[in-house]
Amino acid sequence: MSTSGYFTSPWPAEDGGPARLQVPRSGAALGLQPGETLQCVTRNTVLSTMTVLGAPGEVYLLTHSALRARLGLATTSCVELIDPVSLKPLRRSPRLPGGPMWPGGMAIHRNGDLYVVYGRYLHRLNRACALLGSLKLPVNEPYNSFVILDNGHMVCKNLSATRAAQLHVVNAQTLQATGPDVVCPEPSIARLSAVGNTVYVVGVRSIFRYHWSDEAGTLLPDTDWRFDYLGDSAQTYGWDVVLDGQNAWFMDNGLHRYLYKMLGAGVSPTANRLLRVSLTDATDHQAWGISGMAGGSITNPPLVDTQRRIVVAYDAANAYVRAWRFEPGSPHLTTLWHKHPFGCASHMVLYPETGELLLNDYRRLGEEVVVLDIETGEERARVRSGGLTQGVVFPSPGWGRDVYWSSMGRLARISVAEPEAMAAQRKLEF
Repeated sequence: MSTSGYFTSPWPAEDGGPARLQVPRSGAALGLQPGETLQCVTRNTVLSTMTVLGAPGEVYLLTHSALRARLGLATTSCVELIDPVSLKPLRRSPRLPGGPMWPGGMAIHRNGDLYVVYGRYLHRLNRACALLGSLKLPVNEPYNSFVILDNGHMVCKNLSATRAAQLHVVNAQTLQATGPDVVCPEPSIARLSAVGNTVYVVGVRSIFRYHWSDEAGTLLPDTDWRFDYLGDSAQTYGWDVVLDGQNAWFMDNGLHRYLYKMLGAGVSPTANRLLRVSLTDATDHQAWGISGMAGGSITNPPLVDTQRRIVVAYDAANAYVRAWRFEPGSPHLTTLWHKHPFGCASHMVLYPETGELLLNDYRRLGEEVVVLDIETGEERARVRSGGLTQGVVFPSPGWGRDVYWSSMGRLARISVAEPEAMAAQRKLEF
């Protein structure tokens, strides 16, 4: 799937790219072997949101402040280039103006520079974390990240619960708007997704999309593609959508009372659902219950394994995870496995070549990172990440057999710990 607006690295943006497949673009899998376990190195952070990868060995961390928001004051963000093993900061940006608080986003553009959208600001930095320029975004609300189109333009959206959301398209080179904001037909909480030069928006009751027009110099609505996923139900709004090339997949009942964990944070009395809509025909859509339990809720996307035709969805409020097999053109899903209780709430990472699925499990007042076999649900390994909160943000793979896990106040590097005999043999072979 095209991501030509992004820098060539295994993970240049949240979820690995704008389609939100949560799959590395290159690099090695964990490749856990019998007898191998996971180990963890952690450091305290001030609200870490995500890591992205630049050139080999480069790992960037995005953090932001929060206490000031509780006092009604403007908040800031910060980018660090960190040591890929120890996690210690090697370089750090200045405090970046933000304003209203909401976890933002960071990506590396194909031009090689870092871009951050946090609060109502967009910032451009070089890969030494030096600030090159900033843009104050038009709406005095937090903008929840952005996507980069294949043409190199960046599309930002304010997080809006009551007023119509606005799409702000920015020329990445000049940091100037390409034209007037595109006003959506409804508010939108979820982050944007994109394929090529088409942007997908999950509104508070429907999903719709816009295509970039070179002739018009703006995004134009696709008037033939829109799905009212709430209908006459009692569900609440949907979150981020995954685009697998044939379908859009997302989950609803996104309204919740998250403070430090998603467990028990659901608001709607109904169960949350997995939703699918065809990318070619919006009248071709379906909904499935995930756990069937009252008060179901989430704050993130499902995961779709396009190679194995598996979709993994969850009910974070009720600690339930389910995986199904789907067949192209079939209206049915076949359950492969489910786990309960299992405290998954964060974005995930899938290594397609090995079928290793990384997700979090919040239990015993702490977070653990777990590797499952996506086809069977068999647990291959787990390790305590050190985080006391239930993470709801963004992991990323590392440069070897490792992954970085952000959980707000903690950043962890999870890596494969080889048995002593195996490690000694590798040293002899080397």
